[in-house]
Amino acid sequence: MKRITLLINCKDSQGIIATVTSFIHAQQGNIVYIDQHVDRIDEMFFMRLECEFSKETFSLNSLKTYFTNTVAEKFVMNWRMFDSDQKPKMALFVSKYDHCLYDILSRYSSGELEVEIPLIISNHPDLEHIAKSFKIPYYYIRVTKETKQEAEDAQLKLLKEHTIDFIVLARYMQILSSKLIEEYPNRIINIHHSFLPAFPGAKPYHSAYKRGVKIIGATSHYVTEDLDEGPIIEQDITRVSHTHTIKDFILKGKDLEKIVLSRAINLHTKRKVMVFNNKTVVFT
Repeated sequence: MKRITLLINCKDSQGIIATVTSFIHAQQGNIVYIDQHVDRIDEMFFMRLECEFSKETFSLNSLKTYFTNTVAEKFVMNWRMFDSDQKPKMALFVSKYDHCLYDILSRYSSGELEVEIPLIISNHPDLEHIAKSFKIPYYYIRVTKETKQEAEDAQLKLLKEHTIDFIVLARYMQILSSKLIEEYPNRIINIHHSFLPAFPGAKPYHSAYKRGVKIIGATSHYVTEDLDEGPIIEQDITRVSHTHTIKDFILKGKDLEKIVLSRAINLHTKRKVMVFNNKTVVFT
């Protein structure tokens, strides 16, 4: 069987679910998952649907065309349709921190992440040995204030050569320019601690420790031109107390970053995230 994932958002109105499900039935498809959400404030409808078709008679292009003409135009839908069997291609951007990279590659090797990783790009050579141990090409592209544009052009060239679907910043310590962000809208995933904006700077855990915080968190979001303010995909927290040291804070933070980033990647690759007005609808 061929499994298809359909994502829809449009103005809420009567008959959307009935029309979509009737369309799938008419095309001899079998719906195996369906969930929907209505944003009452913006009056927007969101739906995620998975369905199966016989491989012998199925054509994704034909299905897309027919869906456009008979359903999508009627409700003025924003929609995307994906072949669930096709693994998206993910590029990893890293700098010197290795905890997220190790975690992602371990999950990838064990089959936990349903992706392909054609390459790793870094602004430092330090983590190349990790890429080699997992047999993934590693490209070191030095980034300075003077060479930033040239470096991003080289990065974009590699991304296009490898037909990359989305990017994960696995603690990549560079601010991306609008050029790269515009090429991959809502397709660049970042991870960072959740002390922002209260504890900015190079040593947020030290500042948080001095303040006596009781919660440490991590946030994964899509990258936008507004630094660290993109649509949030996943978050989590852990509690700390006066008995914990700064080292404890940092270790707990790294553990959270790994877990939250892997969850965000899974949600994205399984097409469970929809973005609207800098917010996300995340289906379970």
